[in-house]
Order: sequence, then C-alpha cells, then structure tokens
Amino acid sequence: METVWIAAIAALAVILAGAVGFLLARSRNRPSREATDDPVGGARIEAKRILSRADDEGRAKAEAYRQREDASLEHRRVELDGIETRLSHREETLEQRATNLAQREQLLVQREGEVSSRHAELDSLKENARNELERIAGIDAKVAKDELLDQVEHEARRDAMILVRDLEAKAREEADRRARRILATAIQRLSSEVVTESTISVVALPSDDMKGRIIGREGRNIRTLEAVTGVNLIVDDTPESVSVSSFDPIRREVARITLEKLVADGRIHPASIEEAYEKARDEVEQSVRDAGEWALVEVGLSKMHQELVVLLGRLRYRTSYGQNVLNHLVESAHIASMLASELGIEPMQVKRSALLHDIGKAVTHEVEGSHALIGAEIARRFGEDPAVVHGIEAHHNEVEPRSLLAVLVQAADAVSAARPGARREALESYVRRLEKLESLASDFGGVKQVFAMQAGREVRVVVDPGQVDDLSASDLARRIARKLEEDLQYPGQIQVTVIREFRATEQAR
Repeated sequence: METVWIAAIAALAVILAGAVGFLLARSRNRPSREATDDPVGGARIEAKRILSRADDEGRAKAEAYRQREDASLEHRRVELDGIETRLSHREETLEQRATNLAQREQLLVQREGEVSSRHAELDSLKENARNELERIAGIDAKVAKDELLDQVEHEARRDAMILVRDLEAKAREEADRRARRILATAIQRLSSEVVTESTISVVALPSDDMKGRIIGREGRNIRTLEAVTGVNLIVDDTPESVSVSSFDPIRREVARITLEKLVADGRIHPASIEEAYEKARDEVEQSVRDAGEWALVEVGLSKMHQELVVLLGRLRYRTSYGQNVLNHLVESAHIASMLASELGIEPMQVKRSALLHDIGKAVTHEVEGSHALIGAEIARRFGEDPAVVHGIEAHHNEVEPRSLLAVLVQAADAVSAARPGARREALESYVRRLEKLESLASDFGGVKQVFAMQAGREVRVVVDPGQVDDLSASDLARRIARKLEEDLQYPGQIQVTVIREFRATEQAR
C-alpha cells in the first residue's frame, strides 16, 4: 500500500514539473519589454521562477522517494530469495527423507520375508529334530512329555513335602511347648480322685433265703417289683446277691434303693413294694436335685434353669466307660476355666459350656441322636447363650468349631476323659479297639508291622525302608492319623509314630 502512494506522488510531481516547464517556455518567448514594462509580466516571471524551483524540489523529493522504495523493494526481494532458497532446501530434505523411508520400508519388507522364511525353516528343523530324537530314543514325544511332567510333579511334590515337614516341625515345636505349659498348669491346679465311682447294679442280701422271699409265691413279688420299677431283676446262683438291669440309670437306682429298703424291712409283698418304691423315688429325685445344685456350687455358677439343674443331677447315675458323667462335667468345667484363665479370656462362659457339654446324655435313652446335638438343643430351649450352645454342639465335631470357647471345651473334655484312671472299658471292647487300630494302619502301602501301645493311645508303624523314604514316612504318619480320625471314635488323642530303619549287613571272612 505504501508503494502505491509513493508512485502516485511521483506521478503528480512529474505532472507539476511538466506544467511549470510549459509556462517557463512561453515566458521566454515574450519580449523583454513586456517583462520590464508590465508588472503583471514581472509577477508571472517571478511565479515561473517559483514554479521552476518547486518543480526542481519536487523532482528531487520524487527521486529520493523512488530511490528509497527501490532500496526497500530490493531488500524485500533479497529476503524473498532467501526464503525461497530455504524452502527449496527443505523441500529437497523432505524428498530425501521420503526416499530414505521408502527404502527402509522396502528393506523391512524384505527382512520380514527373510524372518518368515527363517521361522518356517526353524519349524522344519524342530520337527526334523523331534522326529530324529523320537527315532533315536524309541519313544513318542507325548509319552516323553508325560514322563517329564510326572518327574516334575514328583519333584514339586517332594519339595512341597520338605517345606510342609519343616513348617510342621517348627509349628509343632512351638505349639507343643505352649500347649504343654498351659495344660500342665491347668492339670496341676486340678485336684481330683484318680479312681471314679461307678453305678452299683448289684444288691447284697443277708442270706440266700431272701431270694425266695423276693421272688414270692409263684413269682408274684418279683413281677410286681419289675412292673413298678421298670427294671429287670436277675436272681441267679450268685451267692447272697441280686442284679438289677435297666437301660435307664435313674430307674436302676430307684429299683436298687427300693430293693434295699424291702430287704432291710423284711416284709416283701405288693403293697410294701409300692410303698418302698414311692419312698425310693422321692429320695432319688431329691438326690438328683441335690447333685445338680452341688455341681453348680462346685463349679462356681449361681444361675441356671431348674430343668437343666435336674438334668445335671440325673447324670450322677450315668457312667461313660466307667467314668461318672457328672464328675466328668465338673472336672471338665474346672479344666476349661483354668485353660481360659491361662489364655487370658473370660472363663465363665467357657466353664458353663464345659459343665453342660454332656447334658444330652441325660436323655439319650429317650431321644434318638447324638448327645452333643441333643444337649445343644436342650440348652438352646432353656435360654442358654448361643456361644455356650455352640460349645456344646461342637465338642465332638458334629458341628465345626467356630470359636475359641468351643476349642477349649473340646480340650477340657479330652483332658478329663484321657487322664490315667479316668475311664475303664471291658476287655473285649479294649482288644477290639486295639485290633481295629492295627488293622487300619496295616492297610497302607509299605507298612510291615503295626503295634498299638499305651492302651491304644499310641500306634507305632514299622515300614519297609525300600518303599518308604524319610519324607514319605512323615506323609504316611499324617495319612494314618487322618484315617483313624475318620473311622474311629476314641477319647483323647492317638499318637501315630512311623519308624523307618535301614540296615546294611556284610559278612567278614
């Protein structure tokens, strides 16, 4: 825009210069006289000089403007030439890069083709090598793979067994140490008789003549006695004694006291039998209530539903493997309370659950089912705490223990039942239990001999060292223990010991 204005000013200056020149030429052609004589002419001449001077100045300015614009245009032209040169250089660079990229792309395509061919060649070589290996080894690749996997699995299993053995050894050492301390403290604090009472089912007679009076004329007295008491009287050749048989321990105890009263009185007939029975039943009912209240006082509990107290008292006349059940419950409650104190938890609920854990045995002759579940239902019906109920139902693992209280009840039950002299069992059942222990352990592979020891509380298994190594021995002991837990019922615990002995023998000649 500035260039256009400069050009317009230059054109205007040229026009003015032409006009001034024209006027000066005319003034030169006039006579000088007119110039001298005529004032107007003189003014015109002066004006011509002024115009001539202005024309010269305008030309000079126009020339200066033209030169300045020419210089500016030249500078712009030089800049445009530089920009054009740089653009041309960049264009050449981009074209070169494009050419290089095209060459690289072509090279990559070529190399990709080479790699693909190499892969195909490698796959062919692998296949040929596999076929050659199969031919040389004489075994199929799938079979070899299976054998390798079996070997890896065996090694992994062995490593896992080593890890499990080490972890179990450490955990067992720590657990045994703490358990021994806690149990030893609890047992040392418990002071109880080693030999417990058993229910008496034999009534002593002053003489064998009393047997005839008990039987009565044509068996009238013995039939009345059995009908009233609900028991069976066994009058045999045993001298000076009569046996009382019944599945209900309360009935058996009432019948025993009734018979003792009749023998002491000497008058035995149906009326006296009914009178003695009523007195004996009242005595037993009172002794049941007294026994239940004694158990609460002995344990240190002051509040319990009266029906539960009566059921506890009925267990005074119930035995399990020769162990009085009520004494077992009181002893278990003491042990559970001590264990809870050693572990730093509140002992009252643990003690309550341990005292009631066998309450179901008071009615098992009336209700079918496990005494643990029956006892839990009875405790729940009479408003016991759910934690106490859970300890009762879980003490024989009919229900999985979900609390520390349930585990402590199990431990207290096992300690009370398994201590020396706590329980007795018949010789035949004892022998059968030992034979069952040995039979179950003998069914496992690699076992040579099995010995049941310590009244069935330890099983020692001798294995073939060629079939069972040290790690497998630990695994075998674990599997035998699990098998005994699944197939047998027993008080306390059974220790399984696997013995592996390797002997090398050589003759010196």
